[in-house]
Amino acid sequence: MMFISKIDYRFYQKFYKHAWVIAFILLILVLVAGREVNGATRWIYVTDTLSFQPSELVKILMIIFYAGILVKNRDELGKYGKGFIKHMIFLAPIIGLLLLQPHFSASIVIIGICSIMMIMAGCKFWHFLATGGAIGIPAIIALVITSPYRLQRVVTFLDPWKDASDTGWQVIQSLYAIGSGGLFGAGLGESKQKYLYIPEPHNDFIFSILGEELGFIGCAVVIILFAILIWRGILIAMKAPDMFGSLLAIGITALVAIQVIINIAVVTSSMPVTGMPLPFFSYGRYCAIYITV
Repeated sequence: MMFISKIDYRFYQKFYKHAWVIAFILLILVLVAGREVNGATRWIYVTDTLSFQPSELVKILMIIFYAGILVKNRDELGKYGKGFIKHMIFLAPIIGLLLLQPHFSASIVIIGICSIMMIMAGCKFWHFLATGGAIGIPAIIALVITSPYRLQRVVTFLDPWKDASDTGWQVIQSLYAIGSGGLFGAGLGESKQKYLYIPEPHNDFIFSILGEELGFIGCAVVIILFAILIWRGILIAMKAPDMFGSLLAIGITALVAIQVIINIAVVTSSMPVTGMPLPFFSYGRYCAIYITV
């Protein structure tokens, strides 16, 4: 972390094209040499105990790439063809490779980050609305309908108690954990739901354990801290001395914000279940990436 903090962020601008190429190669590599876990090929195992998820690094690489290319083409961003379409084309192969893993949640995060960066750089908001309505929403519906497990997640989201012992188990146990926390919680380390009840209590559903142990007050404090972090990120972007630095800051801020929103929405049953770590909280490997950035 100290080493990377000494690198001038402008250094990355020189290699923004390389960032896209590296991201593409990593996603190809995971399909070729990755290990399948729970029906998805998302991890590359260097040894039996050392592994990494390329999609997490790809998120950072895409931020660097889009910050660089948007600066280069800043005069064309207001146009639909040369601005919106031209820059979305670079996103298509990356999202395609992620969906082959499949890794739908990472795809959503990267699309969200790049879209926010493009809007902040000067692309028209109505371009996203028009294209999203004509292509984006139908594509998401098609992906859900044609994939049984995604469709099941949507059905479970609508009524998790319909199959409480199977597909609805995660969400129901998560709500039990949060609800039992009350105002002040059971106390740090005193969670009961993390023992055999909630799957992935150290990862995707760690916010549920937080709610059980620290209660409403603890959850509110964490959300407020995230809000302050996001607010500070926006201020940094606004005060950056150049456009590249501004886009880099807004991209990293968007990365944290989107993942926080999705993670908390999932554990509170505000959206269908999808695998999403909570920045700075989820187990080990996820923390390392955000702290480094």
